[in-house]
Amino acid sequence: MEGSRFVRDGQWHDQRFEAQERIMALQFGAVEKRLERIEALIEGLERRLWMTVYGVVAVILTQAVQGILDYVPKGG
Repeated sequence: MEGSRFVRDGQWHDQRFEAQERIMALQFGAVEKRLERIEALIEGLERRLWMTVYGVVAVILTQAVQGILDYVPKGG
């Protein structure tokens, strides 16, 4: 028979398949790391957003309490 023994034995196909599997595993690993970084960034943004919301609510409540205290008759 003519041809390479790798082609006859199917080793070339197996090696190519294994190489593709390794490349895909590396690509999925890289994507997973990127997703983890994105999730961490989103969590940080979420924390900052909630701190901003709490800060705005605190300012509004402080102004409301100050307004109420201005109308309360002072003792004396």
